[in-house]
Amino acid sequence: MPNAQGTRVLGSEIAGLKVPAMIPNTDYENEVKPAYYNDTATPMHQRMESLVLDLQDRLVVALESLEPSRKFVRDRWEREDGNGYGISCVLQDGEVYEKAGVNVSVIEGTLAPGQLRSMRERNPQTANKLNANEEYDFRVAGVSVVVHPRNPYAPTAHKNYRRFEVYRKSNKEAGPVLAWFGGGADLTPAYLFEDDVKYFHQTLKQACDAHDPQYYPRFKQWCDTYFTNIHRNETRGVGGIFFDDLEDKAPEELFHFAYDAGSAFIKAYVPLVAKRMTMPYTLRERNWQLIRRGHYAEFNLVYDRGTKFGLMTPGARIESILMSLPLTARWEYMNQPEPGSPEAHLLEAVRTTTEWAK
Repeated sequence: MPNAQGTRVLGSEIAGLKVPAMIPNTDYENEVKPAYYNDTATPMHQRMESLVLDLQDRLVVALESLEPSRKFVRDRWEREDGNGYGISCVLQDGEVYEKAGVNVSVIEGTLAPGQLRSMRERNPQTANKLNANEEYDFRVAGVSVVVHPRNPYAPTAHKNYRRFEVYRKSNKEAGPVLAWFGGGADLTPAYLFEDDVKYFHQTLKQACDAHDPQYYPRFKQWCDTYFTNIHRNETRGVGGIFFDDLEDKAPEELFHFAYDAGSAFIKAYVPLVAKRMTMPYTLRERNWQLIRRGHYAEFNLVYDRGTKFGLMTPGARIESILMSLPLTARWEYMNQPEPGSPEAHLLEAVRTTTEWAK
């Protein structure tokens, strides 16, 4: 990739920024569990609401511990039809984060025909439980996270955890016809630091292994397959874990897994930002970062199921749905990195499958 745009060092404004000795909320294994963790007397959908709000608060605190100039803006919104609310925490134009969003949504409504059809097509078990000619209501609580750091050497990351319940519209009092957990976390660097990727994957694997040794390899492969820009024949980043329609264990066990996996993201990701956020860079690295962000946006707009579901939901809040998009991106015609360059090394990583964890 040519370096014709200069070698002026950027990022020096935070070169002397001190990283906290201990990033908050990165020791989830040893922290006291919140009251909702074992509160089996409370309905699961209410406990999931407590979980996603807790994950939001803890991640915001951890991310803000690195940002010297700004705080997250909290925007609470209510659906116009009264069927739910959300809290969008967004930080833009910071010194460490160009854009970071940590969103919670707790909503319910009626499944639109397109949503029902999509759910039945992707999962045979769902198709057996949901009649294409019947009307259903849904209830979902989820947290969705995307962080785009300013420094090109600090990776972008995404996290999403949710619980989805479906009820017969004619008999909602009977309880959900089916309910599942979904989510995951993945890393999207512009420049590849293999030790960082290994650490990220190993941390997520430890959270998975505590519940099922088959979870990490299964969800890692799922992540590699799902987060693929098919039109470019490359993955969005270097993966992580991803799962959907998860109902293979008792709800209580899956709830505890969602707690651990959601908490592990803070430990897996925020230290990587701290490690890379003050590295000097030039316009060459900045432009490559923006090109990779363009590819990130392509996936979210073309393939991402959550984006599609949100846009098909009547009364959806578009600003929150599109929060994942970067503040800036770049598309260059026929951009080709120089062979052997760091940029080419990144492309090799997203065009092959690598086992990052032991």
